[in-house]
Amino acid sequence: MYRSQKLALRYLTAAATLFGVMIVFGLLSSLYYLYPSMLFNVFNFNMAKTLHIDTLVIWLLMGLIGAIYWYLPKELEHEIEGIWLAELMFWIFCAAVVVVALVFLFVQTGSSNQFSLWFINQGRKYVEAPRWAAIGIVAVMLVFSYNVLATCIKVKRRMTGILWVLAIDLVPLVVVYLDAFSADTNMSTDLYWWWWLVHMWVESTWEVLIGCVMAWVLMDVMGTSRRIVEAWLYIEVMLVLGAGILGLGHHYFWIGTPRYWLSIGGFFSALEPLPLLGMVVHAIYDAGMHRMKTANQPAYYWITTEAFLNFIGAGVWGFMMTLPQINMFSHGTQWTVSHGHFAFYGAYVCGIIAMLYVAKQKVSGVAYLAGNRWKWGFGLLNLGMVGMVMGLLLAGMAQAFFGRAAGGSTLMAFTMASENPWFVSGMYARVGFGIIFAAGYVMLIYDLLTAPAKLPIPASQAQPEPA
Repeated sequence: MYRSQKLALRYLTAAATLFGVMIVFGLLSSLYYLYPSMLFNVFNFNMAKTLHIDTLVIWLLMGLIGAIYWYLPKELEHEIEGIWLAELMFWIFCAAVVVVALVFLFVQTGSSNQFSLWFINQGRKYVEAPRWAAIGIVAVMLVFSYNVLATCIKVKRRMTGILWVLAIDLVPLVVVYLDAFSADTNMSTDLYWWWWLVHMWVESTWEVLIGCVMAWVLMDVMGTSRRIVEAWLYIEVMLVLGAGILGLGHHYFWIGTPRYWLSIGGFFSALEPLPLLGMVVHAIYDAGMHRMKTANQPAYYWITTEAFLNFIGAGVWGFMMTLPQINMFSHGTQWTVSHGHFAFYGAYVCGIIAMLYVAKQKVSGVAYLAGNRWKWGFGLLNLGMVGMVMGLLLAGMAQAFFGRAAGGSTLMAFTMASENPWFVSGMYARVGFGIIFAAGYVMLIYDLLTAPAKLPIPASQAQPEPA
């Protein structure tokens, strides 16, 4: 393996570990809805939720960086430039994550002053990490961008469409995150730019990153033509630039922006997941012409699940609650949480798990990765996620109807909706299916750490060479 691929394994290992940490705090957060006084004055709900969401962002970012460090030297047939700097930054990144987690666990909150802003908590949703840690994330992304761009310049004769898309995406990946440093005292202005960070950084620049990774995985696992994946990748970039920026308007409905965002945001917000779905559907059709040949069954199933759940979770689930006529009642309820879980799982989690199995096949040195053990993790994780999503949807619809539509959005209506049997049933369902999801994670890690059986490639599964 290339030295950068060994670094990629460290990133993927750290990502898989933080995936488990995220699940622990997710389960803890879900229990607070059923037992509100749990751990009173010891560890509050707000910090459990913060660790759940912030860990989600960090482990997915680590997984994406690891996947690109894995495939970049293969694509260019050249070691990554400045690899020693990338290795150093990995350990700094991990140390920073541990320090921030310890502060969130044991310090939790501080006074409303500059010291707290820099060393305890910024207080802005999804970017609660203290300012020094935010600077660290910028440093990680700058080094990562340097590694990619310097290597592409060094071996420019081997530049491909995927690499051009990746290189261009690195600019907004770094620039948009600078919104994390805003300290605007006007709430409407602050929220306006904060949504650029949440939507354009996590939901758009990351969409392009995972698109590049999926393109490589499809060529690697299914022998898909480069022409097919690059064509869909170009369409994705066009939709991110067009529909992505305009679709951002569905976050502007209730923060004091002009009314024209109601129609613009409501229409364009559902278009972004379409290219990833089209890429995989086209790849499956192309593979069907070759009898669906693959040498890595787990990666094939996870990458297929990625495309369809991304379309359903981000597209269908997002569209049904972002029309302004519905969003007026659904915004800020568990309905939103249902969409968030489904979208992140479909858009990123499944793709990174597919990448974990690509790495496992290489490390294990087996020509054909199959068997039955991986199916337990696959089944439990998907069952757990779909069950949680439906439970959250049930609870969110109860909130939207009893607390918003019928109750008039008063404090008493919120309290009554939180005690409604439909809401409580949804919360119990989330905990139950969350435990199933956690069991799926345990099975996933067990399968990844267990040596696979060295099976010969069946004649029917011999993979065609990509065009």
